[in-house]
Amino acid sequence: MARIGAHPVDFSAAAEQIRGARLREELVVQEIAAPERIAPQSIALAAGVARGPRRGLDAEGSIDSAHGAGRLVLMHDPESAAEWGGPFRIVCFAQAPLEVEIGVDPFISDVAWSWLVDALESRGAAHTALAGTATKTLSSGFGTLESQGDAAQIELRASWTPLGSAFASHAEAWSELLCLLAGLPHREVH
Repeated sequence: MARIGAHPVDFSAAAEQIRGARLREELVVQEIAAPERIAPQSIALAAGVARGPRRGLDAEGSIDSAHGAGRLVLMHDPESAAEWGGPFRIVCFAQAPLEVEIGVDPFISDVAWSWLVDALESRGAAHTALAGTATKTLSSGFGTLESQGDAAQIELRASWTPLGSAFASHAEAWSELLCLLAGLPHREVH
């Protein structure tokens, strides 16, 4: 059992909190196999933003969504506590298409990162050692793909060490981030 603050927390209790998190209703979420060999214990979720008919997982284990998708992994490894700053670490990925006009904005990566920080704060997800990247891509179709025209996308990859024992709040923050990237309005916690 790991100790965080004064409360002992074991992985199964943390995983149950992740499974029971109150995620945004605009998401289709499914537990998926966690990447192997990243930690002795881990749990992973995949989500896609649903606008219209809901679909399941595709062959790569991602939720099929043209509006945005992501993954969240909670890892537990007491041997990594010195490196991580605690026995647990969360890794998240989130991506969404952008309007090309927004994709060329030089500050869109900064905005996407601030949405993650704000989502963690608004959900009360105490954390330390936050790190990651926000990447915007612009693409143009050529040849037989010329009809697709120009496109833009934002992608955020981040990790942090959760503090305390409120693991559900971290999954809830991730779900808020996915919806914000997809252009949905911020939802207050009730």
